[in-house]
Amino acid sequence: MWGPGARLSEELWLENEKKCAVVRKPKQGRKRQELLAVALGVKVHTFRGPHWCEYCANFMWGLIAQGVRCSDCGLNVHKQCSKHVPNDCQPDLKRIKKVYCCDLTTLVKAHNTQRPMVVDICIREIEARGLKSEGLYRVSGFTEHIEDVKMAFDRDGEKADISANIYPDINIITGALKLYFRDLPIPVITYDTYPKFIEAAKISNADERLEAVHEVLMLLPPAHYETLRYLMIHLKKVTLNEKDNFMNAENLGIVFGPTLMRSPEDSTLTTLQDMRYQKLIVQILIENEDVLF
Repeated sequence: MWGPGARLSEELWLENEKKCAVVRKPKQGRKRQELLAVALGVKVHTFRGPHWCEYCANFMWGLIAQGVRCSDCGLNVHKQCSKHVPNDCQPDLKRIKKVYCCDLTTLVKAHNTQRPMVVDICIREIEARGLKSEGLYRVSGFTEHIEDVKMAFDRDGEKADISANIYPDINIITGALKLYFRDLPIPVITYDTYPKFIEAAKISNADERLEAVHEVLMLLPPAHYETLRYLMIHLKKVTLNEKDNFMNAENLGIVFGPTLMRSPEDSTLTTLQDMRYQKLIVQILIENEDVLF
């Protein structure tokens, strides 16, 4: 059992996650650029019949793979022209097939919301009945039930029922929320900002470190920033119930560090070296959410 001042080792946490949670990881050797392309929904496409580029208006020559199509908004362009098209399309909701594994910015644009519905609905449910639950976010729910929640969101969207009548164990809801963050093709703390956050965490002076973290936060895309802000406000509420749930900012940092931020380098060594800095960044964000956001 955890006491208020207890610490959870990074090694024990990772081992527990491997056994008890469904983790989606990129394939070994997959390049960061490929991940970004998938996240943005631009894929090489073979068009049937004559097609013209919607950017330059010129004919798209060839029999196969004549150009690329945006799976979010349906824009058809030459591969070369896709480099010049601004990434500000308004996704067509009919093209968004699922909620999990969908790019965060794409999802909020498609639904015209500030944050992904999964985040809002899960956090509301957790705050309504789970803030005092011992080991909140540390204890894992049954994998099968977490997968059920995932499928419910993918199938029913905001109408998904995750109430206590269906899922009485609050750890199933926390597990579904953590899984959503792990499944994002681009993490909440993006690949571009990851090294800057790690460098900020290495600063020894606390005030300078806090200022550096704040500066990097400003570089996050709007949807990522808002999602992170909302989550940190929630996690601060979790720590205010530490006497019941035994989860302080450091413990939550261990849980959410590798969940919210992943290195752009597909290296186990880099991941192990960065673990304490990932934990520290999330811990700082929780403890200073009222100042940083």
